[in-house]
Amino acid sequence: MKRSILLSILALMAFQPLFADEGMWLPSLISQRIADMQSKGFRLSAEDIYSVNQASLKDAVVLFGSGCTGEVVSDEGLLFTNHHCGFSYIQRHSSIEHDYLKDGFWAMNRSEELPNKGLTVSFLDRMEDVTGAVLRGYSPAMSEKQRDSVIRVNSADLVAKAVAGGKGLRASVEALFYGNQYFLFVYKVFRDVRLVGAPSSSIGKFGGDTDNWMWPRHTGDFSIFRIYADKDNNPADYSPDNVPYRPKKSFRISRAGVREGDFTFVYGCPGSTKEYVTSDEVRYTAEVSDPRKIALRTLRLDIQKKYMNADPAVRIQYASKNASTANVWKKWQGEAKGILKNHTVEAKQKYENAFRTWAKGTRYEGVLDRLASLYQTRNPYYLAYEYYTETVRSVEILRFASAVAGELGRPEALKESARSFFKDYYQPIDEDVFTAMMTAFDREVQEEFKPAWFKEKLASYGSVEAWRKDLFARTLFTDPQRVASLTEADRETVLADPAYQIYEAFYRWYYDDLRPVINETNRDIRLAYRDYMQGQMDFEKEKSFYPDANLTLRVAYGHVEGYAPADGIYYHPVSTLKGIIEKDNPAIYDYNIPQTLRDLYAKGGLDGQPVCFLATNHTTGGNSGSPVLNADGNLIGINFDRVWEGTMSDIDFDPEICRNISLDIRYLLFNIEQIGHASYLFDEMHFVD
Repeated sequence: MKRSILLSILALMAFQPLFADEGMWLPSLISQRIADMQSKGFRLSAEDIYSVNQASLKDAVVLFGSGCTGEVVSDEGLLFTNHHCGFSYIQRHSSIEHDYLKDGFWAMNRSEELPNKGLTVSFLDRMEDVTGAVLRGYSPAMSEKQRDSVIRVNSADLVAKAVAGGKGLRASVEALFYGNQYFLFVYKVFRDVRLVGAPSSSIGKFGGDTDNWMWPRHTGDFSIFRIYADKDNNPADYSPDNVPYRPKKSFRISRAGVREGDFTFVYGCPGSTKEYVTSDEVRYTAEVSDPRKIALRTLRLDIQKKYMNADPAVRIQYASKNASTANVWKKWQGEAKGILKNHTVEAKQKYENAFRTWAKGTRYEGVLDRLASLYQTRNPYYLAYEYYTETVRSVEILRFASAVAGELGRPEALKESARSFFKDYYQPIDEDVFTAMMTAFDREVQEEFKPAWFKEKLASYGSVEAWRKDLFARTLFTDPQRVASLTEADRETVLADPAYQIYEAFYRWYYDDLRPVINETNRDIRLAYRDYMQGQMDFEKEKSFYPDANLTLRVAYGHVEGYAPADGIYYHPVSTLKGIIEKDNPAIYDYNIPQTLRDLYAKGGLDGQPVCFLATNHTTGGNSGSPVLNADGNLIGINFDRVWEGTMSDIDFDPEICRNISLDIRYLLFNIEQIGHASYLFDEMHFVD
């Protein structure tokens, strides 16, 4: 009877079995999925996707910077990624005289390509299951602390051996499935990456925050870079003597286009997902955390936009900061709405009830109750921590004061920090943010979690506004010359500065009062999830599990398909230039397209020029810039977003509504030729029809 009831429950559960296009699969294990991929139209082999013995598609994919993906498209190191991935570097090169955000940038030859300090691209050299080696010497009788020590020592040894003797190598050991499995990832990191081309923001960021995460989308979200190496093709710091990198593999570009139903394959570095968490974690995300963070960021965005709209110089200064703040702000809105609409909490609870029934008498009995108790202890502290990060740490002058204190005695580093900070700093914005954030902190943080010193300080001033006036009148951190001239002898002055004291007092509160509880409960939560994760695998032995994303290389496959977000609405999967013209509005910055594009359209024949397309690939942050490939492994697009209604896919992938949004590669080529007049770049690309 118990078995028949359990099977009936399982038949109704939303999480059984794994949906057709769900999954972020490890490339080295893709042979386990290749039959399914081929049954859906893929025409290559597992060895074509990932190989350590010969050049494969993995050798044309890079981790771009520390949070995006890029793809190599020529044998001379030419690289495509998203405009928003390259945005901060484009912004750093911009000024009132050379506003590359507004006007775009196109190098007409190699000598005009712009270097980008600190930017790296990382190629995966190999990945390897090292679970046995990582746990060598561990026994179940050990404590969790002893286990961690064994893992740390063994991982360090594996990393040291992996990078020994190699130029530009970096390695890491990553825990998968909450520590039930460990993989070694070895990368080759290139440090000379130069900007080749980028459209104006009116193309690369067309639609701005209004269109962000939405469909139909008409954003030309791309930028172009080139990887340089030394004369021996090895990674090297920037030098005029470096030469274009010669990759093991570069993608061929298809100009055939896409149609609904076509196979699609995303190869990239998804950042973070939580597909296997409990209903308690999902409820906290959708009903507590997301709504509060959305409200706080709305305050900041409104302040930034007020000043950005009034002054072009401020618009340039805060373009990257504003985009970064807004991106996840809107994502949280879609995530919370999607979780509620999809009844994810209730579906998780049904699954958990079935799991409890199955787990009775096994070592997994009680693990869900343990997790629920741990969340109940942690969440009030974690919410206070989230208020700390979203309020205190959003005040630029406070963070800067702490950074300067750490750089005293290093004059060159300090001067560079000051130059970088003040280049993109506008004090009126920061003053208004301080007032808004401290007011919100006082109003919304539970009384028992507010630092005693904060309550005393606020009482002494009588209002946040009076506190703000005193802070910005007395701090030295609004004076660029004074900051740049600080030395070790000025340490006492820096430590006595009100901006530093505020930051330090809040940090001590976090470190002493919040962090110990959060760290201890999170450690116990991770331990419980290790059991729960293994329990889920034992519970559903026929299900194919994929590890949560962690910014390592993954394969996601699906097909081109529209979707129906609400009753009576169906979104077709391809957008065109006609839609850009329909949205064009010179009075609105985000919709004011270049006159060149208007003139081209006016000549006729461009209504059907494709711009973006939808597919069912399972993606998340980090997949920005990922190559989107067709059944033959040729480049057809660049992934850059998801639809708003499906942003809960980090927690709950719904195949009916979750769609990734990609730039059609033909619109990128159109921009290179017709807008940038840089068609010389085509000479080094390889095209197929």
